[in-house]
Amino acid sequence: MSNTKVLPLIEPESDAVAPCCPPLTERPFTAEEAETAARMFKALGDPVRLRLFSAVASHEDGEACVCDISDVGVSQPTVSHHLKKLREAGLLTSERRGTWVYYRVEPSVLAAMGKLLTMAPPST
Repeated sequence: MSNTKVLPLIEPESDAVAPCCPPLTERPFTAEEAETAARMFKALGDPVRLRLFSAVASHEDGEACVCDISDVGVSQPTVSHHLKKLREAGLLTSERRGTWVYYRVEPSVLAAMGKLLTMAPPST
C-alpha cells in the first residue's frame, strides 16, 4: 500500500510521457507550471535529499528499502524527514512492507524531469 501524496508532475498521454511543463526554452511557464516545477526543484535543492533521490534512482530496479539508503551522514529521523519531502514533491513513492518502507522513483517522473530540462526544437 502506498502512503504517499503525489503531485502531478506529468499528465499521462497514452503511452507518451508529458512533462508538467514545456521545456524551459519553449515558452514562459504559467503560474501553475512554475509552482509544480518549483516544488520539484526545491525538494532536490537540498544536498541530503539529492543524495537520497540518487540512491533510490540508482538502486536496482529503481527501488530501495530505507535500510539500504539511510547512510547519508544524518540521523534516521532526518533521513525520514527528507524522504517525506521528496514524496510530497511527487518525486518518490513509498510502500510499507512489514517493518520497512521501500521507496521508488517512477520512471515517468525521471522522463518528465528530463523533458523539462531539454532544449525545445528550433521553430521553423
